[in-house]
Amino acid sequence: MKTEMTVNGVSVCPTAEERHEYFTLALSPRRKKRLCQYDYRDADGELFSCVAPTLEECRAKRDTWLNNRNNK
Repeated sequence: MKTEMTVNGVSVCPTAEERHEYFTLALSPRRKKRLCQYDYRDADGELFSCVAPTLEECRAKRDTWLNNRNNK
């Protein structure tokens, strides 16, 4: 899969920024599913990455991740 979010399989998301792109997953010749790949790099440099059907769902997962990190 060609992506603008990675170079040699490594995320190029800058610090304190988010990036996303949509791609289509072919489950079979007739069934396809559109998904969003999402990367977010926190201000301290830690990377969060996920795949979900929509950008909104990805951001909700990111918010949960941030809340869990901040509560430790």
